[in-house]
Amino acid sequence: MVGKRIALICIVLVGCVTMAFNIDVKTRKLEAFEAFEGRDPIVVLELFTSQGCSSCPPADVLLQQVKREYGNSVYALSYHVDYWNYIGWKDPFSKSDYTEKQRKYNIKLKSRSNYTPQVVVNGKAHFVGSNSSKMNAAIKHYGAIDTENTVVLSLVERRGGSVSFNYELGGDVTGKNLRAILVLDERTTVVKRGENRNRTLKNSNIVVGEKNIEIHETNGKATITIPDVVENGEKLSLIVVMETTDYDITAAAKTELFN
Repeated sequence: MVGKRIALICIVLVGCVTMAFNIDVKTRKLEAFEAFEGRDPIVVLELFTSQGCSSCPPADVLLQQVKREYGNSVYALSYHVDYWNYIGWKDPFSKSDYTEKQRKYNIKLKSRSNYTPQVVVNGKAHFVGSNSSKMNAAIKHYGAIDTENTVVLSLVERRGGSVSFNYELGGDVTGKNLRAILVLDERTTVVKRGENRNRTLKNSNIVVGEKNIEIHETNGKATITIPDVVENGEKLSLIVVMETTDYDITAAAKTELFN
């Protein structure tokens, strides 16, 4: 009789342990599912442009329009390239690094050469930056795809000539890196030479600084220097994107910087 009771107790204990294990597994699966569901779609629009290019101003305007229309789901970036400077107007925001970035994209995307205005979407597609129908179609397409990763920024501080921030990453970060980007909200320039001579241009979402950050842990701290081209009182934002070695963008986060 005693033996039967002991056997019954053992069966009950095994059942309880099994049930608890199953509940724990289901809970973990649910948490993982909820974490994945939290990776909302993002659209990163990288416009390659120049103050020396007469066909670029409409693309600059369109990028600003979609940023206002789509809000936080769209990350607008304007990279000013330097290959138009030879005409006679040196774009104050142009960098050879941005021309090289565009070249790498075009090798990947099998475009025969750099051109302006060009928009690259999430590192995966490109088109003429002033084409509103393609712009809206790309935003609709990539805006319906959940991201692979997440980037969460905290303790963001603008002090003196630099910006410091903490980051926390979600998802598989293997083979990926971060790109910290400083974005100037807007600047009005009177262009005196080149294709846009005697025009007053308002440029928006201007990339003025960029820094690659290797991922060693899923959380960390980084700093980026504010370049001299930024004037006192101008509005800046920090955008941090995660990308693969093939330049596919898998996550992004942004925050405004205050003086």
